[in-house]
Amino acid sequence: MGRVQLFEVCLSHGRVVYSPGEPLVGAVRVRLRAPLPFRAIRVTCMGSCRVSSKANDAAWVVEEGYFNSALSLADKGSLPAATAPTSFEGPFGKIVHQVRATIDTPRFSKDHQCSRVFYILSPLNLNSIPDIEQPNVASTTKKFSYKLVKTGSVVLTASTDLRGYVVGQVLRLQADIENQSGKDTSPVVASLLQKVSYKAKRWVHDVRTIAEVEGAGVKAWRRAQWQEQILVPALPQSALPGCSLIHVDYYLQVSLKVPEATVTLPVFIGNIAVNHAPMSLRPGPGLPPGVPVPVVPSAPPQEEAEAAASSPRFADAVSLSTESHSHEQPLPAAFGSVPGAPEPRPQDGSPAPHPLPPPLCISTGATVPYFAEGSGGPVPTNSTLILPPEYSSWGYPYDLVLSPQRPRHPMSRAVAVQIPA
Repeated sequence: MGRVQLFEVCLSHGRVVYSPGEPLVGAVRVRLRAPLPFRAIRVTCMGSCRVSSKANDAAWVVEEGYFNSALSLADKGSLPAATAPTSFEGPFGKIVHQVRATIDTPRFSKDHQCSRVFYILSPLNLNSIPDIEQPNVASTTKKFSYKLVKTGSVVLTASTDLRGYVVGQVLRLQADIENQSGKDTSPVVASLLQKVSYKAKRWVHDVRTIAEVEGAGVKAWRRAQWQEQILVPALPQSALPGCSLIHVDYYLQVSLKVPEATVTLPVFIGNIAVNHAPMSLRPGPGLPPGVPVPVVPSAPPQEEAEAAASSPRFADAVSLSTESHSHEQPLPAAFGSVPGAPEPRPQDGSPAPHPLPPPLCISTGATVPYFAEGSGGPVPTNSTLILPPEYSSWGYPYDLVLSPQRPRHPMSRAVAVQIPA
């Protein structure tokens, strides 16, 4: 057996998540079975982003460093401040921050090393995003053809109450469908999509469906409205400021298969909720007054006028029922079962009456460190987020393998490192 019985890095108070401006404090522990000659014990704090062109491949194609500072335990002082983005892990790349300790032994002897990963969370304040309080709405018009015979058109309009949400908040969706044809439509489907872009030798886009709900179809010559809710699960925040190799975006896609019509609404996932009252979704057809609707026409005005003149009048709008959900579980059990974990935000979509510490999710479907009240620090928990077996049918992805990675356990050490705000 070797001379070194124990060599580890420990962060003070078992901390795993740090915010910009907080010092990183810990200790290096060494236990020996026999005397060990050494020249120095060094501590290195480093952070980097690494990206591969293949899923779950450790042969990194591109790497971006954020800080790399070393300090000898015999010296006095602290490591310099460094700039680093929020921690993230995905199948094609990750942003990892760690503290590494090294026992530098004399020549011809093997050096000893240990390390500890820690997570950085730079909270995304949704109120800092331009136009975040504006209505989120889009519309499209598609020709409805059956066996090469044009039977009319369908107008699909989708809107949400907000443009940005936090984990545990309810996303309210409304879809208005005008079937200006003699043929029934297919069921309407709404999907919350995550798109992570990795800059390797070329951009690799990993698109997956986070949640999905399906409503009924619309009968011929009918107008219908569909209202649904999607509970935002534990997800990495939108955008990773300071990282140029990984981009995270979210979209709400509402679509019909027959006719083939799709509208896509960009949404933001952050840590601090929008302090603006959500847009009220009216029970009647159409959109709130004064909201401009970007419509993409699919037929010349003359054809539309002729179709409208020859079509029967619309009946009153009907309400569509929801046929299925991609999953029926509530937000991860971490919120209710982990001691010290923050209470979930109200499910009516409004911000909590008192601000809560923001949760941190570094990877979909993996271990999620949640902030806890008091001095105990964040509590690592297992997320119950369900990922569907297939990805969205978008055209971008190159390599798509549904294999979420488990992040390493958090780590630490006894040097003061200033994480700048």
